[in-house]
Amino acid sequence: MNLLTVSGSPHVHTHQSVKSIMYGVVIALIPAIFVSLYFFGIDAARVIFISVAACLFFEWVIQKYLIKGPVTINDGSALVTGVLLAFNVPSNLPWWILVIGALVSIGIGKMSFGGLGKNPFNPALVGRVFLLISFPVQMTSWPLPKGLFGTGLTDAITGPTTLGVLKEGLSAGKTVQEIMASPDFPGYINDLMGAQGGSLGEISAIALLLGAVYMLSRKIITWHIPTAYIGSAVIFSGILWLVDPSHYIDPAMHLLAGGMILGVFYMATDMVSSPMTARGQIVFGIGAGLLTIMIRVWGAYPEGVSFAILIMNAFTPLINNAFKPKRFGEVVKNG
Repeated sequence: MNLLTVSGSPHVHTHQSVKSIMYGVVIALIPAIFVSLYFFGIDAARVIFISVAACLFFEWVIQKYLIKGPVTINDGSALVTGVLLAFNVPSNLPWWILVIGALVSIGIGKMSFGGLGKNPFNPALVGRVFLLISFPVQMTSWPLPKGLFGTGLTDAITGPTTLGVLKEGLSAGKTVQEIMASPDFPGYINDLMGAQGGSLGEISAIALLLGAVYMLSRKIITWHIPTAYIGSAVIFSGILWLVDPSHYIDPAMHLLAGGMILGVFYMATDMVSSPMTARGQIVFGIGAGLLTIMIRVWGAYPEGVSFAILIMNAFTPLINNAFKPKRFGEVVKNG
């Protein structure tokens, strides 16, 4: 008789439940939600609502009618996926594309593997990358901030993101100094505060960092992946910048621009798709940081966070195999 039942990961020794962890992530995202509402107005609320509602609906339908198992939409995981998917798209994205992204995130990225704890890839990133490849025009048309009550579904002014401006300028033969001196360049302060074009989750680094501090203080996430991710990205980009500052941006701009902060703290740290051990998480973070800078600098896309994390998600089983935790009761030989 089998008396031992082992559920899917994550396996964490803590007083926290899956539900409390997921809702803790949602609480951490509240500052960034308010900032996105302030700068993008009604459009931001529309995107978040549709994304969350569609993710909850598709998880409920698939569990009830296809898997025919217990319905778990109350655990908060679909809610987190919906918010993170919304944070990875422009505020003017058509509703039907959002619904497709939610279906891919939940149906393919999560439920096709058996649901929470069994998905090898971050579901929100699966949906985001699918939309980027399938609808590149809509996914790279970034509305500029227009205020709390602004609505731009018909007359939005769009522009490139910070990384997009850099990529276009360098392709045109300009130096980094010339690009950053342009009045169209957002700069460090705008990247930090949020007054720039971009997806909902990449416009304000400071709001995301506030949420990250909350998650670290509540031990929802640990320091290993964020420290390794940021550290490797800073060191690698710093070396490139020191070698040729006219062609490569400095590490601070890499951290503040694009989706680095969102990816580092809210998606790379996903307990299901990241390694189990501390050493494995450090390897995971180093790999993601290096890949992010490589894709940003030499890739076709100006942003590389999503692809870097998904690639490292694929390596997670190998990392877990290489850095296994010690078995309970194992005798460690000295010498």
